Amino acid sequence: MKRIIYVGMDVHLSSYTMCCVEPSFKDEDKIFGHMRLEPSVSSVKLYLTKIAERINDPGRSIHFICGYEAGFIGYSLYHEMNAAGLTCVILAPSTMPQHPGHRIKTDKRDAEHIAKSLAYGTYRAVHIPTAEDEQTRDYLRMRNDHQLALKKVKQQINAFCLRLGKHYTSGRTKWSQAHLHWLRNMELPALHREILDEYLTTYETTSTRIQAFDQRIEELASRDRYHEPVKQLSCFIGIKTYTALSLLAETGDFTRFARAEHYASYLGLTPSEKSSGETTRRGNITRAGNTQMRTLLVEAAHCMARGRIGYKSKVLRKRQEGNSPQVIAYADHANERLRRKYYHMIRHGKKHSVTIVAIARELACFIWGMMNGCLTARPAG
Repeated sequence: MKRIIYVGMDVHLSSYTMCCVEPSFKDEDKIFGHMRLEPSVSSVKLYLTKIAERINDPGRSIHFICGYEAGFIGYSLYHEMNAAGLTCVILAPSTMPQHPGHRIKTDKRDAEHIAKSLAYGTYRAVHIPTAEDEQTRDYLRMRNDHQLALKKVKQQINAFCLRLGKHYTSGRTKWSQAHLHWLRNMELPALHREILDEYLTTYETTSTRIQAFDQRIEELASRDRYHEPVKQLSCFIGIKTYTALSLLAETGDFTRFARAEHYASYLGLTPSEKSSGETTRRGNITRAGNTQMRTLLVEAAHCMARGRIGYKSKVLRKRQEGNSPQVIAYADHANERLRRKYYHMIRHGKKHSVTIVAIARELACFIWGMMNGCLTARPAG
């Protein structure tokens, strides 16, 4: 016979706060072992040893199940505890019940709340990616950080030019070769010229690095783990190597979602709902999932909103080469349906932003279907 003790861990950089809960379906739960520890696995192991000695139940073996909320520490503590022979779970905070007495929030209460969520299963565990997926995901996020830095320096250059009363009017778009030539040859006082040159150096350096990152991403996408699914996902309008690889690395195992709508819900693309009795009220999307993937799918949906229904560009045909006829037919059906749906919703007065999110949600369902081999019919959702 096993005696199971659930251990909640409120994890901080400087300390771990622990709490043990032993659920009882007859009497009140046994809550004990509140303690603040040094932030190390060895201190956790020593703590559990002391708890086992305190319980002192020679008739049954004691099994500890530890858990902490997903956060800044990532998966490192999980891997360290598993390596030390300890059972550990990472809880998704958005799936846990609201903290009781949330007006008073302490580390002790948080640890107890985590332990109770573990004991009664009122949570969903965070998916633990493989080492390859985790490394690829971190590389993609690093590239995205540089993309944000590039966007920021562009804004800084634009703002600097506006402060000097300089307006680019020679072309339609900025950041073309003509626009960069205008910036490099603008007549300015010596110090202002130096400032703009420094901004441009930062812009060019960051742009060059992003190009190198994109080449490396193409190499990562050619690995055995990603090559075939990246090639398949690239059959959709608006999805190229970077987006496809991001979806694969961030999602990990698509089979863990039983239905397409479960995957859309994981991405936070399903409408929120407040219902009571016979009244049903639906609001904005939940935004409860992975922000990066949701953003990528919305960007892909914007591509669906451009072009003729059924039209395939040369670039898209090139991306589809090498895939099976079933995969291409499935992607073509999705592309045509989503474009048709977009124009239909716009004609019937739906807002552009609402329509784009609806397209992104259904695109997520099609992606789930392709990754799970459901190529004969449109996935539910």
